[in-house]
Amino acid sequence: MLSAVRVAARRSLAANLRATSSSSSLNCPCPSSSSSPASRWSGITPSCYRQYATPSSLLMPVKTIDVPTMGDSITEGTIVDIPVAPGDYVHEDDVVLVLETDKVSIDVRAPEGGKVVEILGEVDDIVEVGSGLYRLDTDVEAPAGGAAPAAAKEEAPPTAAAPEQAVASAPTPPPPPPPTRSSVPPPAAAKQAAAAPTLPPMPAMESVTTSLGHRPERRSKMSRMRQRVSARLKESQNTAASLTTFQEVDMGNFMEMRARHKDEFQKKHGVKLGFMSVFVKAATAALQEVPAINAYIDDEAKEIVYRDYCDISVAVASPNGLVVPVLRNTEHMTFADVERTIALFGQKAHSGTLALDDMSGGTFTISNGGVFGSLMGTPIINQPQSAILGMHATKMRAVVDGKGNVVARPMMYLALTYDHRLIDGREGVTFLKSMADKITDPARLVFDI
Repeated sequence: MLSAVRVAARRSLAANLRATSSSSSLNCPCPSSSSSPASRWSGITPSCYRQYATPSSLLMPVKTIDVPTMGDSITEGTIVDIPVAPGDYVHEDDVVLVLETDKVSIDVRAPEGGKVVEILGEVDDIVEVGSGLYRLDTDVEAPAGGAAPAAAKEEAPPTAAAPEQAVASAPTPPPPPPPTRSSVPPPAAAKQAAAAPTLPPMPAMESVTTSLGHRPERRSKMSRMRQRVSARLKESQNTAASLTTFQEVDMGNFMEMRARHKDEFQKKHGVKLGFMSVFVKAATAALQEVPAINAYIDDEAKEIVYRDYCDISVAVASPNGLVVPVLRNTEHMTFADVERTIALFGQKAHSGTLALDDMSGGTFTISNGGVFGSLMGTPIINQPQSAILGMHATKMRAVVDGKGNVVARPMMYLALTYDHRLIDGREGVTFLKSMADKITDPARLVFDI
């Protein structure tokens, strides 16, 4: 069969060549064969040129869209979602693919309207920055109505059978028969039995069978963000000589001040007054008092780098994991500035729109595990920083006041984990005690003491 196809193709090619040569001889003033070789080609100027037709399909404006730049330190990403299929029409700014990097997820959008010709990858493929991602035909007109044709979705599988039908209960084995006693004891045993008191027979113990039921397991692939977080946390444990010190702080005075002024604060600034603003301002003041907490070690140069500005990272929970956006120059921020910025970061984290610039840098980190009810914990340093503060839940506890009375006060445990290679115990404790004093008596923040 293959030989026959090849023969037919050769015959067709030979026929085309004969037709081309005949048409060329009619249109081209070629010399006759009777003339001499020297004069046959002299003085002849070519007056005909062969033209080749280019198929229209090769002139289609099909563009190859490359993987966009995602930051200075990001060189690759993983395809996690492809909401469109080849043949679908997409409008300008529609999401074609979703890429996940070590820090954020990025929506790759269509630069202009057109039909998706080909997607150069699949879900879970790793693509490098600058490589081709998909091909878009911009010459195709939008379908009627302006709506992109939706890809056919498979129907959901039928509902699984009821658990009682899927898992059959294990039959209960019958209880073992009670032990039998010898009907005629030997003479010596009979005398001993008569002398000893008669004990009631022990009841037979029935075997208990517990049904384990259905115990399924499931697996899910780790996202790039979770892999990066895991690697960074382990790197911190392997690098820093971590040491944690604790301090308790009385939240009563700040809570009373907040209750008196929160309505006026929200009315004027348009944002609620929370706990984070006072902790950020107290941490900023303490960082300026103890500069070693705000420094870091340059391992390559074997130097200590002291920073005279305060960029405080605030840990925020997102649907994809923990993210740490940065508050820049908190030494110049007011309480309202801190609350507004944190609220904005929270909205971006839940909508997945945090940019890499929002999370880069940072000289000190505050992690608030108290929102989840944590009573006490030891946070892990966010490398290359040198310290991290852990906030915890506020609980009513019995304490002794200045007059010697036992009273119930709202207390919170603070934990400071620091790199003992750079920060001595005296500096770590001094920093944490300064923070606790400023929060216990917020007037210290006002008077800068």
